[in-house]
Amino acid sequence: MIRPWVSGIIDLAYDAEDVLDAFSLKVQHGGISNTVDVDEGHKEIEKLRMRISDLSRKREACKLQDTRSMSEGNSKALGKLKDLRRQNSITVEENVVGFHADADQLLPKLLGGEPGRIVISIFGMGGLGKTTLAKKFYHNYDINKHFDHCAWVSISQDFDNRNVLQRIMESFKMIETRKEMQEVRKMSRENLERKLHKFLQEKRYLLVLDDVWQKETWESLKRAFPDNKNGSRVIITTRNKEVAQRSDEKTYAHALQFLSPEESWQLFSKKAFQNVNIVDDGLKNLGEQMLQKCGGLPLAIVVLGGLLSTKKPSEWRAVYDSIWRHLIDDSIHIEDLLALSFNDLPHKLKLCFLYIGLFPEDFEINVEKLIRLLLAEGFIQEGGDQIMEDVAADYVIKLINRSLVQIDKRCWGTVVTCRVHDLLRDLAIRKAEELNFYHIYDEISHSSTRSSIASSCRRQAVYLVRERFLWLRHSNKLSRSLLFFNRQTSQLTPLCKTFKFLRVLEVDLFGKTLPKEVGKLIHLIYLGLQDEAIITLPSSIGNLRRLQTLHMEGAHTYVPLPTEISKLQELRHLIGFFSGSLPIANLKKLLTLKYVYQSSWEELNPESLVDLQELQIQCDGDLTIPEFKFETVAKLRSLRVLSVWLDPDLSFPSLQLLGHCRCLVDLRLCGRIEKLPENLEEIFPNLEGLKLADSLLEEDSIPSLERLPNLMFLVLANASYLGKKLSCRANGFPRLEVLLLSNLIQLEEWEVDEDAMPMLRGLSITGCSNKLRIPEKLKSIPLPGKWECSDNLRGNFSLKLL
Repeated sequence: MIRPWVSGIIDLAYDAEDVLDAFSLKVQHGGISNTVDVDEGHKEIEKLRMRISDLSRKREACKLQDTRSMSEGNSKALGKLKDLRRQNSITVEENVVGFHADADQLLPKLLGGEPGRIVISIFGMGGLGKTTLAKKFYHNYDINKHFDHCAWVSISQDFDNRNVLQRIMESFKMIETRKEMQEVRKMSRENLERKLHKFLQEKRYLLVLDDVWQKETWESLKRAFPDNKNGSRVIITTRNKEVAQRSDEKTYAHALQFLSPEESWQLFSKKAFQNVNIVDDGLKNLGEQMLQKCGGLPLAIVVLGGLLSTKKPSEWRAVYDSIWRHLIDDSIHIEDLLALSFNDLPHKLKLCFLYIGLFPEDFEINVEKLIRLLLAEGFIQEGGDQIMEDVAADYVIKLINRSLVQIDKRCWGTVVTCRVHDLLRDLAIRKAEELNFYHIYDEISHSSTRSSIASSCRRQAVYLVRERFLWLRHSNKLSRSLLFFNRQTSQLTPLCKTFKFLRVLEVDLFGKTLPKEVGKLIHLIYLGLQDEAIITLPSSIGNLRRLQTLHMEGAHTYVPLPTEISKLQELRHLIGFFSGSLPIANLKKLLTLKYVYQSSWEELNPESLVDLQELQIQCDGDLTIPEFKFETVAKLRSLRVLSVWLDPDLSFPSLQLLGHCRCLVDLRLCGRIEKLPENLEEIFPNLEGLKLADSLLEEDSIPSLERLPNLMFLVLANASYLGKKLSCRANGFPRLEVLLLSNLIQLEEWEVDEDAMPMLRGLSITGCSNKLRIPEKLKSIPLPGKWECSDNLRGNFSLKLL
């Protein structure tokens, strides 16, 4: 009785939106010429009123109560941005428990044994840790030294031979430029195999094929991989024992075991007792009983521990009772356990989790993009003194902390990309189907979420690699969201004419000009254009008065902005490569602006950009400008992140003016700096991340850096420091967690006082003088774990724990 009633409310809400949006379209296009249109609108509204009354009567018949006053999880405490950044410091708790015996068995086979090419298959049920174990091998220092080239690709069920070969070539670093990528995309399967075979000839390589479902997968790929009799290896992870044993004539199949009770408890304790000071016998016994139902499955243990970490000890019994109903005869119903964690989420977190299921399997999700999509979908509201973006970031962190989303990469202490385990993604899709939340069409696997909901669903995700529009036959022309993945289209004009009510459009645009018809999408809030370079934006873009995000990802051709962009008063995020004049001075809600030419920025008077939080400026090769002017930047009192990339021959004046930007937490400068101010700690009291490149600093500049009270991440790259000696004094760098030194070729001596850098957790030194010796105190400091600094400045780093 309840489900049809809820479905009726959803349909009513959609239909109400349709009536209002259709009316506003007519107004926008001058279609309201007489009272007939108004009368028709009134009639539609009256029909909606009658349906509301009918639903109200059904609610009374079902005796449904108003639950708005009931608690729905602890979602009130929304931390500050700095708290989020600090709690997600460089130390990533991977919760890796067990695998010691597995490693002892497999390492000798990877590093020695038969000289011929061998396939090592790791198999077991989903969530057992197959991918985790493979990653431990893939990032192992000895293994990386042993092989000339290493590649990793995820196969999954959506297996396409050409696509996999292309991704393998990318992982082997065979494709480095856009031109090479375009050439590879045009190659036949046979030519891809020949190119790969030639590249690997006489080389010792390691290939990891993660999540293989069919035994024919390796058979269809292996002719591209020569058997050089030099110890090359292939690792396959799969859930299927038959796939593991029959993938190759030279296969070593390794069954991954479940965790022992001791290992299960160790893993469970890391997650469940984060907020518990004392674990009494009763709590321990209850935890052990629940662990028995998990049967040693790491995924189940992690999710259960994440759930219980948010519960009071008095609430553990209720969780145990719920699990007991779903786990019978010691069998593992992991989906029920995951559903239990999902059901515990507050309503708004449920929406965010369901939405993440819309992304393809094994997809690396950009967190900033995810946040902007959640805003455009209307899932996020401002909370207290937090802007919507910070609230959405808090939601993502909560999902990570509950082990429903996995961290993939970090940058400057912040989560950059995340992933969702396929079991959790399946759960999200299943729940989304129940709510008619979105429809997924996948041409590669010829699969779809229930086709019966496609014609009424308002969110469409399309997974395509070919120029086909079969999905159009099943999609809803009233859709509000249309997201394309893994495909390109030159058919944006008909899309704009067909889907008039779109609020979210994410598409790979195959072409250099955005068609003027995009201006008809007056309800658009988010416009994402991926991959190919765009040369011009039409003036009709000025019609998109509700647009909050214009994201031209991957377009490295600088685009002039039409003057009509100034009409977009709701614009919050403007991301692309922009040249010429910037008609954005009146966009008072703008939060993000990247990337713009230096000359373009210096012609702008940004006094009205009072909310701008992130600014990235690029060199435009104009050497007639002797130095960068901080006067304009100093007006941005809300600025959090500033990145300026100058030509190496250009310089920055004194950084003193940046003292007006009291909110600045990340600063990335590429260009000559004559001298750092002595009172740097007063200018940047809140600075947490600093990257300098080509700065040409002398030795007397280091003491001022040491005094920065909140600095956690420091990168000195490409002649940023010219001194031969680096001295870190007592109490210097009190909160520094990560230090990266790169291409400081004159650095020969490094002294570190015993009390300096007490918080240092990650250290990387590359491209420096051979005379440089690491101080004894720092020799035990590891490389930063799965941490990335990618900001389009020289000397980018991508470091992973070895």
